[in-house]
Amino acid sequence: MFKIGSIFIPVTDIEKSAEWYRTNLGVKKIDSWEDGAGFYLPTGSTQLALIQVESHQPTEFIIKGNQKNSYYNFVVDNIETAYQHFKNNGVATSEIHDFGGMKFFDIFDLDGNPFSVVNEVDGSPYHSDNVRKMQERDLNS
Repeated sequence: MFKIGSIFIPVTDIEKSAEWYRTNLGVKKIDSWEDGAGFYLPTGSTQLALIQVESHQPTEFIIKGNQKNSYYNFVVDNIETAYQHFKNNGVATSEIHDFGGMKFFDIFDLDGNPFSVVNEVDGSPYHSDNVRKMQERDLNS
């Protein structure tokens, strides 16, 4: 019944940010409005919208202490290739980390908004194939 429709990202310069997202994530523009622009990614159904703001807005939350977590992530098939793509394009990144077989790193857009880039782990209950099986099972129940 429900699915994620759009992710909204606050940016201070919509034109420069739109170019950054086109170059680094391959987004394609759907449409724009007075203070925003909508995009789609090459795969998946979730849309991405850039919203013009006057000053930086956080896109992460604090778990505990100084440990932060971004609100959303991008899934890739090959973490090493994705990492090299961002490094080659001069994108600020963290190092690649391993979390129980899932590898991830963070990237930062022009406003310093952090996003995790993750690979899927075969056999994980969170792998998209396993989630799809659960969804199909639920539809057939």
